[in-house]
Amino acid sequence: MKVKKYTASSMPEAMKKIRAELGEQAVLLQSKTVYTRGFLGLFKKKLIEVVAAIDPNPPQETIRLKEAVTPAVANSRPPLQSKTEKNSEEMLKKELNELKEIVKQFSRVDHLSLDAYPDELKLPIVKLKKQEVADPLITELKQVLLEKWKQVKGQVSEDMVDEWSREWLIEKIKPLQHEQLPFLKKFVNIVGPTGVGKTTTLAKIAAESVLEKKLKTAFITTDTYRIAAIEQLKTYADLLKVPVEVTYKPADIQQAIEKFKGYDVVYIDTAGRNYLEEQFIKELRAMIPFEKMENYLVLSLTSKEQDIHAVIHQFSAVPIHQFIFTKMDETTSHGAIINVMCQYGKGAAFLTNGQNVPDDLVRPEPETIADIIFGDRL
Repeated sequence: MKVKKYTASSMPEAMKKIRAELGEQAVLLQSKTVYTRGFLGLFKKKLIEVVAAIDPNPPQETIRLKEAVTPAVANSRPPLQSKTEKNSEEMLKKELNELKEIVKQFSRVDHLSLDAYPDELKLPIVKLKKQEVADPLITELKQVLLEKWKQVKGQVSEDMVDEWSREWLIEKIKPLQHEQLPFLKKFVNIVGPTGVGKTTTLAKIAAESVLEKKLKTAFITTDTYRIAAIEQLKTYADLLKVPVEVTYKPADIQQAIEKFKGYDVVYIDTAGRNYLEEQFIKELRAMIPFEKMENYLVLSLTSKEQDIHAVIHQFSAVPIHQFIFTKMDETTSHGAIINVMCQYGKGAAFLTNGQNVPDDLVRPEPETIADIIFGDRL
């Protein structure tokens, strides 16, 4: 059997070379992507390396297989095909689909690969990967940095690259952060799944309203499933010297709203439930008139991002204005902040980085988020 290796810029070009030298009876044995050496180790060129062979005495079935894909023979083929011919075509289709998937995988890897990327630009990309920033955002920054690198003909410093990276992120999230300023309405709803720290976060925000802004403030809680949650909120209310109303049904909510209509801001603490179950969302919507309020979805940065997206999907029936990200101090990965903001087009009203009330509450300016993502952690 005659075996030869071919290198070409694409699979069609490789097949053309194989047919020209080995003929239509050639069999493809292996294919892979290889890279040529680039100038000074940069700008490597991607090629396809293919191993093909031809058997001088091919079996009859192989001959029929080649005939099946020859246009001239195909046009003269009778309407009915034999079982062997049908199986051969199915095998060809399967192999073609597998080849397409391999090519797709290579393309996906190449977008994120740093092998042929200038060394001076790699550090910000490595930081984004460490922070578990989404692949499309990493690819976008790679392209931005490479364009700037070309403009200055590779004459860059580490500080320049860091500044470019921060500018890119700041400009990307600035419209989301300033599109919706927090607390434009009197009634503020804090919602989210169990365990994300809603009540503690609400107390921190309320403390800022009372102690710094001197606003007339009140609490409403619908979390009647946990006695400890009610007592916790009452403790915070006593410390801040603000009233709190415990509600059990929609009519109670309406009465509390009427009672506090003369206040500057009223914070509503909702029950922490497993909101991956749709029934709890329906119960929440039946309880609270969300359309008349400002609504903030609390998400924990310690949660798996897949679960965060599932929670956001379930809350799509509620008009969420902004996100609040908690437990920033309990994880070293903060990429979910910008992943979620960019995917859903909503800003972050607050970040929390500890349990202290009223401290450990951060109002995230775009520059602050850039500091967090690129390593200057709060």
